[in-house]
Amino acid sequence: MKVLTVVGARPQFIKAAPVSRALRDAGHTEFLVHTGQHYDQQMSSVFFEEMQIPEPNVNLGVGSGSHAQQTGQMLVKLEEVMQLNGPDCVLVYGDTNSTLAGALAACKLQVPLAHVEAGLRSFNREMPEEHNRVLADHCSDMLFCPTETAVKNLAREGIKKGVHLVGDTMFDAVQQFAEIAEERSTILERLNLKSKTFLLATVHRAYNTDVPENLRSLLSSFAEIGETVVFPVHPRTRQKINELGGTFAEQHGRSDVRMIEPVGYLDMLTLEKHARLILTDSGGMQKEAFFVGVPCVTLRPETEWSETVEAGWNIIAGVEPGEIRRAVTKSDWPAEPPAQVFGDGRAAQKIVALLADERSA
Repeated sequence: MKVLTVVGARPQFIKAAPVSRALRDAGHTEFLVHTGQHYDQQMSSVFFEEMQIPEPNVNLGVGSGSHAQQTGQMLVKLEEVMQLNGPDCVLVYGDTNSTLAGALAACKLQVPLAHVEAGLRSFNREMPEEHNRVLADHCSDMLFCPTETAVKNLAREGIKKGVHLVGDTMFDAVQQFAEIAEERSTILERLNLKSKTFLLATVHRAYNTDVPENLRSLLSSFAEIGETVVFPVHPRTRQKINELGGTFAEQHGRSDVRMIEPVGYLDMLTLEKHARLILTDSGGMQKEAFFVGVPCVTLRPETEWSETVEAGWNIIAGVEPGEIRRAVTKSDWPAEPPAQVFGDGRAAQKIVALLADERSA
């Protein structure tokens, strides 16, 4: 079986790593296409190195641009790559522009399409990611869902054929790499941090970065927390912060918010595990916080990962400083580690087996 995998952004590298390994272990061929959506070394190549993902067979080098520019360039180039390589199926992940372009190209060429992390819904159509995931799902022949909620979301939209509950490949990745991260990462020493004495923050969603009022509110909230906040800054977020009129330190004059460059997967896992609390607008980090039993505050008005909220490990705070402050000072987080509702750590193997079964049917 020959699988053409489309990835382009940091979260997709994490989701794809366990599946790529499972494909190789089962003796299948994977043709890996990197769209180049994330191209910074700390946002791309370090993940391939740390997670032992094979070098991409093709890097489309699309880079940054508007949603239309990115998606259009990817679509043209992916169509050509698919025609040249004749895969048995195309595999896309998540909800980025790379996901949408891969899904559309496969659908138009009538190549069987599989979507990993299918069925997620934030029900917020202001998010470009929501449109991407909905369209990818409706193009797909096989839909690999991480949770029961995702399966139900698809059923409400009339999608029942080809739907499989397999678990979450990001949970697979944490299971595979958590111990390695503990052994290899030196991020706590490099930043002179002690376990559970700091908060970890990330901001990258367009909802926050493209709306100056929202970004200012979040930056002010971080400064007013009064605890050490470690803030790995996405390149695009750093640009938007600078556009507000100066660096964060100049605006707030506080040394307890530590803006650092993006970090690799092993360092991020270590920071997540040892943080007292995580503040993020990232869907992936909400899950990873849940996986390692660290409370999470979501810096958006909604989440596609409702299971983490229902379990009491995630609070939806949005961008309002008062809501963020109340969440950060909350003391009655669950006492017991969260029950895992994201599978058994073997989602990748299940996906590969289902793809092979479909191919031989």
